[in-house]
Amino acid sequence: MSTLAVQLTGTGALARLALRRDRLMMPIWVVVTGGLVASGVGSLGGLYATEAQRAELAASMTANSSMRSLYGPVFGDSLGGLVAWRFGTFAAVLAAVMSLIIVVRHTREEEETGRQELLSSAVVGRRAPLTAAFLAALVANTGVALLITAGLAGQGVGGALALGLAVGGTGMLFATAAAIVAQLTESARLAKGLASAVLGLAFVLRAAGDAGSASGSSALTWLSPIGWAENVRAFAGERWWVLLLIAAVALVQAAVAYELAGRRDVGMSFLPTRPGPAEGRLGTAGALAWQLQRGTVLGWSLGFLLGGLVFGGIVEGAADIVGDNEQAREIFERMGGQSGLTDAFLATMVGMFGMIAALYAVGSVLRLHGEETSQRAEPVLAIAVGRVRWAAGHLVIAFGGAALIMLLAGLGLYVSYGRDLGPILGASLAQLPAIWTLAGLAVLLWGAFPRAAVAGWGVGGLCLALGWIGPALDLPQAVLNVSPFGHLPKLPGQEMAWGPVWTLTAVAAALVATGLWRLRERDITTS
Repeated sequence: MSTLAVQLTGTGALARLALRRDRLMMPIWVVVTGGLVASGVGSLGGLYATEAQRAELAASMTANSSMRSLYGPVFGDSLGGLVAWRFGTFAAVLAAVMSLIIVVRHTREEEETGRQELLSSAVVGRRAPLTAAFLAALVANTGVALLITAGLAGQGVGGALALGLAVGGTGMLFATAAAIVAQLTESARLAKGLASAVLGLAFVLRAAGDAGSASGSSALTWLSPIGWAENVRAFAGERWWVLLLIAAVALVQAAVAYELAGRRDVGMSFLPTRPGPAEGRLGTAGALAWQLQRGTVLGWSLGFLLGGLVFGGIVEGAADIVGDNEQAREIFERMGGQSGLTDAFLATMVGMFGMIAALYAVGSVLRLHGEETSQRAEPVLAIAVGRVRWAAGHLVIAFGGAALIMLLAGLGLYVSYGRDLGPILGASLAQLPAIWTLAGLAVLLWGAFPRAAVAGWGVGGLCLALGWIGPALDLPQAVLNVSPFGHLPKLPGQEMAWGPVWTLTAVAAALVATGLWRLRERDITTS
């Protein structure tokens, strides 16, 4: 048997195990990402039904540097071209996030929890775990590419295939990048953070390049893999050679990851870790929780502040975005209320920040689950620290951090928009009861059903999809109300409705209390 065959022994079994473990998470990501793009045919087709309307939209968006920084330039004014412009960049980002989560989950996280060492004691080749992680990411990205291609095939098979391959290829490129990061770090949390930072840098480079150039030819755009996906130019004279660039870089990164994986022991990393102090400022459970989560809080805070600054700068151009299109105006009003286009646009942006902040809150809560299953919670609980006290430190950061990042998003909107400080901050903070409700549900799942705790991500993703796509598809209000965000007042603009706010706050408190009560009654899990 060849050396390569020995090193890949057990790859099939590990790949099947990875797909089984991700049998809930992966389909949700695939359907949401692929469905987001496919839904654009109906939503944009209804808004801009004629060639003249589409040409006018393409011209106005290309001339607007703020909109180019968000979505990129419009390369074609066909319906397929507009869908690729409006949803292609964000679909590529979603595929990248999905891919880095999958790869880190089945490489570094497996080593961190000790499961990989147990598996490696059997007949498992040295590079089999990494190969299995790549195969799982490939299955997910293939699913995304197929959904996009099938959903847009009616607009042109060539363009649909190009967009599907661009999004799926971007996902695989960041999968291989995450694999490199996973070899460098000893912590899954740090690996995800660094890989996410690389993705964030890629998005910023693409945004800066597109803001300065309407042709997508800026050097900054070409420094970003997100910019490469954009420059495939689906439905606008496809550049198939850009797909070869994406594939080549992904293959080079995979080769680097394989080389690094073969040069270290299981559980070790190339970047040394510094053990922290065991006393002093880490003398309490709350201080330990802050030490563990401060990087996440600071990263989200900076991101929301910058996001507020960006979106606040395009508020004045909201009327130009909609123009005289009544259907576009109706979508904004369904998302943000009927008190005026500017207020509706602000309410829409604040609502989007709220739904994304809910993902932060859920992730911060589920850090408790990670501490528990990695057996780091046991030494803490072995001393005079009760379970509720230990959990409370993380929950304060989860719930308080959500308030902080929403406040910073509101400040960013105000600074760029230049007026209405009180209404904007009030609208931002009014999102907190819905955010806390989803975080409370995550507490309940973790406290009562720890093996199902990961479902908190699915619920958060579902609410994000309903808020993002639901109004464009004109879904019934009863469906939108599945999300707690569907019950909040549309601020600024509408009058404050305290009933839903207090009700959701009470629901969140009840969910947290029930979850903590169940935590006290159950055993601490280790897997």
